[in-house]
Amino acid sequence: MMRSDTMGRSHPALMATITAAAMAAIVATAAMPTTVHAQEAQATQALPAGITQGVTVEGITEYTLDNGLRVLLFPDQSRQRITVNITYLVGSRHESYGETGMAHLLEHLVFKGTPNHPNIPQELTERGALPNGTTWFDRTNYFETFPATDENLEWALDLEADRMVNSFIAKEDLDSEMTVVRNEWESGENSPFRVLQKRVQSTAFQWHNYGNSTIGARADIENVPIERLQAFYRKYYQPDNAILMVAGRFDEARALELIAEKFGVIPRPERTGTMKLWPTYTAEPAQDGERTVTLRRVGDVQLAMAVYHVPAGSHEDYPAVQILTHVLGNEPSGRLYKALVEPGLAASTAAFSFQLREPGGLMAFAQVRLEDSLDGATETMLATIDDLIANPPTEEEVERARTQFLSNIDLQFRNTQRIALGVSEWASMGDWRLFFLHRDRLKEVTPADVARVAEAYLKPSNRTLGFFIPTEEEPLRAEIPPTPDVATLVADYTGGEAVAAGETFDPTPANVDARTERFELSNGFEVAFLPKENRGETVVMTAQLRFGTEEALMGTQTAAELAAEMLGRGTSTMTREQIRDEFARLKAQINSSGGATSAQVTIQTVRENLPELMRLLGKVMRDPVFDADEFELVREERLAQLESQMSEPTAKASVEFGRHLNPWPEGHPEYTPTLAEAAENLKTVTVEEASAFYGSFYGAQGGTMAVVGDFDPAEIRPLVEEIFGDWTSDEAYVRFDRPFRDVEPLEMDIETPDKANAFMIAGLPMEMRDDHPDYPALVLGNYMLGGGFLNSRLATRIRQEEGLSYGVGSRFQVNSLDERGVLLAFAIYAPENADRVVEAFNDEIRKMLETGFTAEEVEAAITGYLDRVQNQRSSDNTLARQLADNLFLDRTMEFTAEIEAAISNLTPEAVNEAMRRWVDPARWVIIRAGDFAGAKEAT
Repeated sequence: MMRSDTMGRSHPALMATITAAAMAAIVATAAMPTTVHAQEAQATQALPAGITQGVTVEGITEYTLDNGLRVLLFPDQSRQRITVNITYLVGSRHESYGETGMAHLLEHLVFKGTPNHPNIPQELTERGALPNGTTWFDRTNYFETFPATDENLEWALDLEADRMVNSFIAKEDLDSEMTVVRNEWESGENSPFRVLQKRVQSTAFQWHNYGNSTIGARADIENVPIERLQAFYRKYYQPDNAILMVAGRFDEARALELIAEKFGVIPRPERTGTMKLWPTYTAEPAQDGERTVTLRRVGDVQLAMAVYHVPAGSHEDYPAVQILTHVLGNEPSGRLYKALVEPGLAASTAAFSFQLREPGGLMAFAQVRLEDSLDGATETMLATIDDLIANPPTEEEVERARTQFLSNIDLQFRNTQRIALGVSEWASMGDWRLFFLHRDRLKEVTPADVARVAEAYLKPSNRTLGFFIPTEEEPLRAEIPPTPDVATLVADYTGGEAVAAGETFDPTPANVDARTERFELSNGFEVAFLPKENRGETVVMTAQLRFGTEEALMGTQTAAELAAEMLGRGTSTMTREQIRDEFARLKAQINSSGGATSAQVTIQTVRENLPELMRLLGKVMRDPVFDADEFELVREERLAQLESQMSEPTAKASVEFGRHLNPWPEGHPEYTPTLAEAAENLKTVTVEEASAFYGSFYGAQGGTMAVVGDFDPAEIRPLVEEIFGDWTSDEAYVRFDRPFRDVEPLEMDIETPDKANAFMIAGLPMEMRDDHPDYPALVLGNYMLGGGFLNSRLATRIRQEEGLSYGVGSRFQVNSLDERGVLLAFAIYAPENADRVVEAFNDEIRKMLETGFTAEEVEAAITGYLDRVQNQRSSDNTLARQLADNLFLDRTMEFTAEIEAAISNLTPEAVNEAMRRWVDPARWVIIRAGDFAGAKEAT
């Protein structure tokens, strides 16, 4: 199933993909006066008229307006931003015949404006907000994260109250947006995994709407009358069907006043006739035998998939079901991984479950390379699942799963933005307090509970497969219990102790510099410390190692990539499984990567665990064991990921784009191999070569590290010196230049048969660094050309007006040390629209150069862009990366302040002159990939 949203999310993220150009943006932030003891103060003050206070659980307080709107307030004075999230209790589960995809289509139209907010994308961009809307089976939500000011809070609440009942939902908007949504549907059709998932889900749920993908049927998307959308909107977008949450740094009393002012005037609807909210009553009957589905499409890997019916997310059995998915699908301890991946029967496996308001599904799958046996992998996958009855989960497996899930919940609750958005899921299951109830239930799950639910629900007769498997046995039915009465479940629930709040931190460049301590170890390893009190005592550490010389690194690219992947797969004293278990116990979120020139790792945890986590990280990085069996597993996983991209338009166009713009010789560490070359390199590289690369190049000289958040510098500094201070590599690190390449213009089309979605990437090389006088003007020019939220020049023309693309935009990338930059643009679209997309792109470039950006555009862009980058620094991850980069570049935040000051003083004339100096329409490199031949045949 696909979770559809305005910016394009998929649920769950199971397949490795190559993305061409990620849309920029993390939210911006600004200062707001602190309210001391806000919760206690509110309790003693009179509430605004029409508002009733309800329960408080662990820092979240519920209020109810007379019109039925439920409000949740979650103050966090340590954050310099606010998230406003409104959840409507309507999703694809509520759609009728001919209406599939309507909830999601409506989500798109609600961004089209109201009389008081006619250009919502422009407002969101000008405020530097990170906004989105998402649609799922049981709910739809809209949110904005923005700088924490009274003015911004009032604007956001006014926006959401206004579009609750005053959105245009106009025929002309449907005509243009329908093609955008259809393009989103087409992009999902490119993935055999997604399509198979839809087919299996629809076969498993023959009556309930959980069998319909949220994106809907193409025919419904194309043909739904505007009158049905308008009626759907009037019925479900009402205060008595919504939950509003405000989280972050705000004054609670003032927030309640604004909520009463903005939302309290909306009348409670009269729930009679067509406006009556009927509860959904279609229940999927117990499945009475195995069901099968076969999908035949162009692709490069094989898939086996199985889904089993399981109870609703609020049912007492569901925590045990969730732990069961971990026992099956975790990597590397999961039973499916050990039974299929380790012996080489499959390249990857996973298991997950949908936590929904009504009974949902548990899904398991195996990805199998073309040269391997799909039948053999399927047989082993099903045998492994069935074996849970004879060999129930152990205490160790259950405890590992419990630790992982509770750690994730704990880290989520320490971030007000994530909680503000997570409420959408729990509220849609019946009540937001289920978040806490589910956490408490997870703590009580026993191996016997997991064994019991495995026996109850993992019956062959309760299974739907992605292919045909005959059986002569009489099926056993799995009776799925009804959805519990959630009101009874949470009636007396009070929760645990609220997480402690952090300090008020101003993320301006000057304050960041003033609070940052920098030092260098004897081997040249540079470190930056920025301690501050965070909500939940969270802390982030990021480190980067840099390797070798240009000559020494020749021919090492693939070995280097696999050397980085081998870190964490075992040390001389710990197995891979033990390492993963320790990371989970220490509540650590870890991201790492590496290649021929560098390797990097980022960890997030809590204050008390940071010292132990750093010691563990030191063992992993400095004492890896290059086990041959683990190396083969890495190779198989990488090959499967790569082969899955062989026919994908985005991957093929992106690779050709990189090869043309950066024509390094084969074997050079910066060389971009073809997909076929990359696959061949993976097949021939040896574990000895990966181990040799690690032994020669890994060391801390030339490296940088930043620690940001809740930690004690006096405690951590000795650990940094212990772990990194005496670590040097055999090969010296000497940075080499990456000179500018003035490549020839190019227009290239790549055929990718049987792919419903096409991709375009366009690039314009520029010989400049980020200290060039024109750099600030080009940054802002690109922001107006292809940045912002749906209201840039390219998005307005290609998505909003012509409805050709679901995802379109531009990026401006410039190096800090080499005079090498590129302005690039991208779009996805239906293959038959390929020429229209290029024509529209070229026309917008022409208009930009001929008429330029207006004073109003420039003024709004300056405010929006500066708010955005300020808000980015409210993220400890972002700030840590910037501090570490500054160490390498020998810069402080003063450079950032100078760039932002230059942007704030830009005039329309300066921006337009810079764009005209650097943007030459005749020098674009444009590469497209798609089923263009098939599109011509269809017409």
